[in-house]
Formats: sequence, C-alpha cells, structure tokens
Amino acid sequence: MKRQAAAVNTTTILERDQILDLCEMIHTSRSGNLPVAGSRVLGLFRCIQVTLLTLRHNLTQELPADIHTVSQSTISRVITVYTPLIAEALQAWVPGTGDLDPDRQYIIDGTLAPCWSWSKRPELYSGKHHTTGVNLQVACTLTGQLAWISKPSAGSVHDAKAIKESGFLTTLNAHNHIGDKGYIGLGMITPVKKPAYGELTDTDKRNNTAINRVRYLIERVIANLKTWRVLHTDYRRPYNTFENHNTSRHGAHLRLHPMNKPSMFADGYANPPYALIGWK
Repeated sequence: MKRQAAAVNTTTILERDQILDLCEMIHTSRSGNLPVAGSRVLGLFRCIQVTLLTLRHNLTQELPADIHTVSQSTISRVITVYTPLIAEALQAWVPGTGDLDPDRQYIIDGTLAPCWSWSKRPELYSGKHHTTGVNLQVACTLTGQLAWISKPSAGSVHDAKAIKESGFLTTLNAHNHIGDKGYIGLGMITPVKKPAYGELTDTDKRNNTAINRVRYLIERVIANLKTWRVLHTDYRRPYNTFENHNTSRHGAHLRLHPMNKPSMFADGYANPPYALIGWK
C-alpha cells in the first residue's frame, strides 16, 4: 500500500498539520485569549499562515493583504502580534550553547542577514559585505544538520569576536571544532594562512584541503537556512523586532520542517529542532 504524501503548503513549505499544531500550541498557551489583530477577518490559522509566509518570502505587506482581501494595516498588525507568539511557542526547540553535546564536533561559520540602513545604527554596516545587516554564527554537525544559531550581533562585528561573545567557546572545547580562517587564534581547527612573501608547505596544503572538504557542510546549512528569504534579503521591519523574527524562523525551521521532525511533540530536538532548514 502506497503511503499518501502529506499536504504541504507551498507558500510556507510546511504541512497543514504542522501549522495546525502550532495553532494549538499558541491557543493553549494563551488559554484561548487570542489577540484581537486579524482574529475576526482572518482567524488563527490564517494569521499564523500569513506570518510564516512573510518570514518565508519577505513579502511586502500589500501582497498578503491583496491575497486575503484585507487592509495592509491589518496584515501589519497580524505580523507584529503573531511573530513574538510564534517565537515564544517555539522557544523550547531553539537550543542554546548549553544544549549542545560537548562530545560532538561542530563546524562553525558566520553569515550576514541583511537589513535596512538605519541612520541611527551605523554599527550594522559590514565592511566585509559592503552592506548593513546582523552577524549570525551558525553551527552544524559533521552530518550536515543545523545544531545552533547565535543571537544576532551587529554587522560590523568580526566572526571571531561574535563567536566569543556568543558563549560557544566557553561552553564547549574550542579545540574540537572546525572553522574558516576568520577564527584563527581561537584554538579551533582552521586552515593555515599563506605566510607573507612565502608559500604553504605541502603538509599545510593537505591539511587545508582536508578541512575545506568538511567545511562545505556549513555552507550548505547556511544556504538552506536562507531559503527563508527574510534572512537573505533586506529585513524591513524595526530593528528591535529582529530577534523575535530570528527565533520564529529558527524555531519554525527546526520544529516544523518535515525533514527535521519525527514527531511534532517529540521530546528534545532530534534532527535539529530549528524548524526552518530542509535537506534534499
């Protein structure tokens, strides 16, 4: 007997049952006292669907407003209210550094999540990327599963400083983990820099090749994470709302993505709990 494929919502890449489970979690956590925003014209399911759609595709608010035949201001209120609710509901599935396995080896890399150029936030400008954004440190396992994402740092912060401030290296033994040349000096396993006016030895070249053959996994993890376009294209909402958006995406990625969950209510976060990443 052939197994029937689950009904996946193509706008959010989540199964309908997963969104219904999220609705139940939010409804239960608030004892049925749901926000007024959008409740009359959209209902709980569509409010959450609109919020996830916005996170997934980083749409202007006018587009979902036209799709659901409501005003842009209604969509704005829904996103403002439901993003922190989703973040709160999924917080338990977003691991901190203390939740990582100290006996496991991780691959680390940083990425820039772009945002608007607010005049009062000059520290967001990244000289490396020549644009504004926030620095996110990402860790994955040697099997290519997303394991951890740091809280956002200003875009001007170097990866080495960002990983130190995240607490990752104080919680775990730095000598076990793999990074690129940006982490040289932190005790991690990194490629060797070519010396000034010199050449790498054959041994250094072989070591660099071996490290880079493993590091492609973290690049793939970040690329999959950024299929949530709000991490790949400019974040347009006020900067102080970014962390809630960050938690919502990560929780959705680990908790809700069909490739990452054996059960919606399984204990822990096996096959990483970040609801937003999927592996082919």
